[in-house]
Amino acid sequence: MRLRHAGGETVHLGYCTNVHPAEDLAGILRQLDTYAVPVRAALGSDLLGLGLWLAAPVAAELAADATLRRRLRAELDARGLEVVTLNGFPYAAFQAPVVKQDVYHPDWTTEQRLTYTLDLARVLADLLPDDAARGSISTLPLAWRQPWDADMADAARRRLDQLAAGLAGVRRDTGREVRVAFEPEPGCVVESSSQAAALLSGMDTDRLGICLDLAHLACAWEDPAEALGRLRAAGLPVVKVQVSAAVEAADPAGGAEALRRWVEPRFLHQTRGAGCAGPGDPADPAYAADDLDEALDRALPGPWRVHYHVPLHAPPEEPLGSTLPVLRAALRALFDGPDAGCDHLDVETYTWGVLPAARRPGTDAELAAGIAAELAFARDELVGLGLTVDRTVSMGVTR
Repeated sequence: MRLRHAGGETVHLGYCTNVHPAEDLAGILRQLDTYAVPVRAALGSDLLGLGLWLAAPVAAELAADATLRRRLRAELDARGLEVVTLNGFPYAAFQAPVVKQDVYHPDWTTEQRLTYTLDLARVLADLLPDDAARGSISTLPLAWRQPWDADMADAARRRLDQLAAGLAGVRRDTGREVRVAFEPEPGCVVESSSQAAALLSGMDTDRLGICLDLAHLACAWEDPAEALGRLRAAGLPVVKVQVSAAVEAADPAGGAEALRRWVEPRFLHQTRGAGCAGPGDPADPAYAADDLDEALDRALPGPWRVHYHVPLHAPPEEPLGSTLPVLRAALRALFDGPDAGCDHLDVETYTWGVLPAARRPGTDAELAAGIAAELAFARDELVGLGLTVDRTVSMGVTR
C-alpha cells in the first residue's frame, strides 16, 4: 500500500515474501494467490506492496528473459500487487529445514553475490510501477564476521565498486533507478551503525546505502535517533527500512523456561545483552551469543534482545516481550520532520513457520490473516505519525 508523508513524498509499505518457500516462477505465482491476494483483501486495499524474494536461480532466469519479466509484471498488476523492493539477502533455500549461517553465503567477496544482485536489479527495473521514483534491493552487510581480514575487505570493496557500475548500467539501459541497501545484522562484519559508518563510508551513495532492520537495530542496543544521526554524518542514506521487532527478555534467568520454547533449528537467533551497547564490539562474547541456545547455556548477563522476528501485533507473552518501543522510536525519528526518512518500508517477519507451536499459524489462511494484521499495525503506526493513506491507490485505513 502507499502512504503520503506530510512533505508530499510517497511512502511504499509492503510485506516481505521470504516467509514463503517458493523458488521458481510457478511457485511464486501460487504464493501470490495463496497469501498476497488474501492479505490485500483483508486490508480492504486496492493495492498491496510486496518485498519480493527471488532465489538466485529464478532471478537469473528472469534476468535473462524479458518475456518472463513482462509476464511476472502482468501477473502482479492483475492481482493488485506492486513491487518496488526486493530482498536480496538470502541467496536460496531460505525456508530449508536448517539455514543458520548458510544465509550469509555467498558473501560480498564473491562473484556469485555480485551476479545475483545485478540479476535482481535487472528484474526489478522491469517490475517497478511506472510512477515509482526508484527501486531498492536489500542485501547482507558484507559477510559473517569470521573469517574476515584485510584481503577479504579489499575484495568486498572491489565488488561494491563493480556493483555501483552495474547499477549505473541498469539505469542507462532501462531509465529506472535501482539502489542496493546493506543491512546491518548481529554477528556480521557490519552489525551496528558505527561499523556501517566505518566500513561502508566512501562507497557510491547515489546507488548504495543502508537497509535499516529495526529488530537488528534493537538487538545492537542502539538508540534509533543516534544511529540515524551517525549514518547521516557518514553520508550513508537509509534506502530501505524493515519494520520488524525482536524478542526481549528483561530477566533471562527468570524467563529461561519461556525462552527455551523459542529455541528452534532453522534460523540463527543471535542474542545480545545490554552490556554490548556503546562504542565497543557488539559481538563481545561477554555479552553476545550467536544463537539463543548458546546464550541460555552460557547464562549471558541480561537483559537480552534476541534476533527472532516476532509478529508486530502479537508480542510474546510475559515474562518475555518485544522491542516495539525501539520500532516506534525509529519510525518517529524517520518520519517526524518535514521530509520522509525513507520511502521503502517492508514488514519482514520471516519466522512465522518456526514460532513456538502455540503461536504458529496452522493453515495458509491463518498465515495470510497474520500478515494482514502486521501490515495493518504498521500502517496505523505510520498514520499515527501523520502519514496519510493514498486513497487513489489504497483503501482500508482504520483511523
